[in-house]
Amino acid sequence: MKRYLAARPAVSWALYDWANAAFSTTVLAGFFPAFFRQYWSLGTDPTEATFRLGLANGTAGLAMAVLAPILGAIADRGGHRVRFLVAWSLLGIAATAGLYCVGQGQWAIAAVLFTLGTLGYNGGMVFADALLLDVAQPAEYDRVSAMGYAFGYLGGGLLFAFNVLMVVQPAWFGLASAAQAVHLSFLIVAAWWLVFMLPVALFVPERAGSGTTTSWGAVSAGLKELRNTLRHVLSYRAMLSFLIAYWLYIDGVNTIIKMAIDYGLALGLDSKSLLAALLLTQFVAFPAALLFGRLGERYGARRSVLAGLCVYGAVTLWAYYLHSVAEFFAMAIVVGLVQGGVQSLSRSFFGRLVPAGKSAEFFGFYNMVGKFGTVVGPLLVGFTALWTGSSRGSILSLSVLFIAGGVLLYRVKDPAPASTGSPQSAGSTP
Repeated sequence: MKRYLAARPAVSWALYDWANAAFSTTVLAGFFPAFFRQYWSLGTDPTEATFRLGLANGTAGLAMAVLAPILGAIADRGGHRVRFLVAWSLLGIAATAGLYCVGQGQWAIAAVLFTLGTLGYNGGMVFADALLLDVAQPAEYDRVSAMGYAFGYLGGGLLFAFNVLMVVQPAWFGLASAAQAVHLSFLIVAAWWLVFMLPVALFVPERAGSGTTTSWGAVSAGLKELRNTLRHVLSYRAMLSFLIAYWLYIDGVNTIIKMAIDYGLALGLDSKSLLAALLLTQFVAFPAALLFGRLGERYGARRSVLAGLCVYGAVTLWAYYLHSVAEFFAMAIVVGLVQGGVQSLSRSFFGRLVPAGKSAEFFGFYNMVGKFGTVVGPLLVGFTALWTGSSRGSILSLSVLFIAGGVLLYRVKDPAPASTGSPQSAGSTP
């Protein structure tokens, strides 16, 4: 019993990933892009629908990128992390539930609710990340963090599978149509998110905020730290080059996740098959990420990430000539094989570039750059589709992000092995 009570905060914290992963799988990557095109933008030119979706994704990403440093400052210095996590989550939950009420053709209302839901999702994650230090000892960080990711993959995948089944076979659930099933799935996601958020709200204690305890004081101190960190980053050329490269290619990765369903629909592929392919990607990505970790150990993180970016570049070219559902399934498997690996090895490579004693400072900046990596890609896809009148051209435009990011990453030399402990060797290499 004592052992369970000691582990309860960590398990409760990990359940938040189980809770909000429902939004990222069912809404963010799955149903919203398809429903936005086929139901809320019914009768709209396909390229116009792509532009609207890209604008909604880009707006949400830009807003979160601007807010991230401020929220991080409050999380680090102001305390009340659980309270802020609950508040941002309730915003996301309310917006997601609101999608249940949006009628056919009301694309603008759907886009606003989607943007608010995305803000709530990302805002909650800022405070959830900060709470890791409250639920685990330093020696347990890796294990507890991995438990959160595992809960997220499992919970999000299971609920998404149930929702896909409900859409494919609505009669089994007493529903009149697939559209009614999609509407209901938004309500189920909101309820799932709310229920499994409760453990973190009830059972996770938090340490007192460092420094000032007022929100305005926390924001001011956090922004001052951000300026100092930026000056430090500019003094490490290898780190600066990597962060620019990461910002470019991770934007391409995130855009493929968010826009893949929309692209398949623009080509006239069956929506149910596209959802099944996305579900397949979800379950392929987790074990593939573990395999990529071994490749990183053997060949180096930088080389392995570059290999993954080559695959992504090839995928954008492949997608340009895509014609069948079978090809989309094959492409989904290929993306799943590299998606988690590129993300995880980018983080570990950056860790080797960080000077000794500055991990918290620089990883906070790294996460902020990652938040900005949800802006350019969706807008690039949307504006390219609108400008060229071609959905195929819009997906091919993402190759620019992978090529530019890959070239910059190639120019960053591998840092000295971690065992050397030399921060200069990591940070000053051109």
